Amino acid sequence: MKYFWMYIKQTLRFVLKPMSFLPAIFMMCLIFSFSAQNSNESSQLSYEFGKEVLSIANETFDQGWTSEHIEYLTEHFQYYIRKAAHITEYFLLAVSVAFPLYVYGLRGIPLVLVAGTFCVGYACLDEFHQSFVAGRSPQKKDVCIDSIGIFAGIILTRIVGWTGRMTIFRPLSNSRKKRKANEAQYYRERDYDRRSSKKRYRSA
Repeated sequence: MKYFWMYIKQTLRFVLKPMSFLPAIFMMCLIFSFSAQNSNESSQLSYEFGKEVLSIANETFDQGWTSEHIEYLTEHFQYYIRKAAHITEYFLLAVSVAFPLYVYGLRGIPLVLVAGTFCVGYACLDEFHQSFVAGRSPQKKDVCIDSIGIFAGIILTRIVGWTGRMTIFRPLSNSRKKRKANEAQYYRERDYDRRSSKKRYRSA
């Protein structure tokens, strides 16, 4: 019975682990949809988002800004709002890509190289995609800005993953080693039983 449940756990792990990449796929689709907007739609979205953020800040910190002043600030900081959005969306993409790779056992410099190359490559493809959208054009500067969010996300994933392994998930790590030892013993016993049955069959 113990080996039956072990088999069930292995099957579930085999099925569920690939699903950890779903957030990355979602973020890639979201970024693609933003890039598919023409210049007017993109500017309007950034303007509305910036205005909403400044309105919330005004209410939270009781700044006493008028609606005209909020609109002025939104126009004034429009460039920085757009670039902050770039960093944020690629930060989330990097985390959603690096975390599943970390779960699969990719750690350290290889994690940085693989996740970083993938995300920066997607940023380049995204800029190329914008060359086909009305009023948009690819910019190398945007790829550099995206890279800030990418490597910040990967570094954060490494820090959180390492901290978790050393603290909260340390007992799980120990139990995983014990489980692997049990699995190895199970396969040894199974091979021994097979060899024994073959010997009995031949002697009969």
